[in-house]
Amino acid sequence: MARLLARSPITPPPPLVVAEGWEVSGRRSGAALRLSDCTPLAKLLVRGDEQGRFRARFGIGVGAARLLSPDLLVIGWGPGEWTLLGPPGAEERLASVAALDRDDGGGEFLSATEVTHGHALMRLAGTAAAALLAKICAIDLGDDVTPNGAAFRSSVAKLVTEVVRHDRDGEPAYWLQCDRAFGQYLFDAVLDAGAEFGIEVDGFRPPWI
Repeated sequence: MARLLARSPITPPPPLVVAEGWEVSGRRSGAALRLSDCTPLAKLLVRGDEQGRFRARFGIGVGAARLLSPDLLVIGWGPGEWTLLGPPGAEERLASVAALDRDDGGGEFLSATEVTHGHALMRLAGTAAAALLAKICAIDLGDDVTPNGAAFRSSVAKLVTEVVRHDRDGEPAYWLQCDRAFGQYLFDAVLDAGAEFGIEVDGFRPPWI
């Protein structure tokens, strides 16, 4: 029997390769501004007490994101709501991390829902990333308002989108997450807005986070 492949809602440009069980683009770009479909990353949605043990354990509140390890990111979206991001196929690992505070006997309820296939995720990286987003998002993307590690929900290209600034090696970068059904629309909208900056599609590859 042929092995089943997972597929993103975003059509990958050729060449096509298989990475961790997902069909992805193997395209490699050295452009100054790049957009990558990162939907294959493992995603776990966690909900609980805003001031509970999860918040105390990881120290992540509303509007902030922080690495728990080199390949695991926790993001605080709203009161008592977080997302854990990890490498492809790491759903069990993320669930194990979230479960650290679940069985405390103190009556605190913590839910963890795997949403890897339910959410589209992309990464916009490059010095012009903020300038591009400023065209399609009303949030102030200046360093003093949305520094590295900031997380927020906003309208991006008229679509409710979760945005995280997560620079890598000094290069500005943003994660953009939306419902799977709108993944292709958002990806195309970002590419269209980035045309004047010479944006290119970059394939999915390590480092994952």
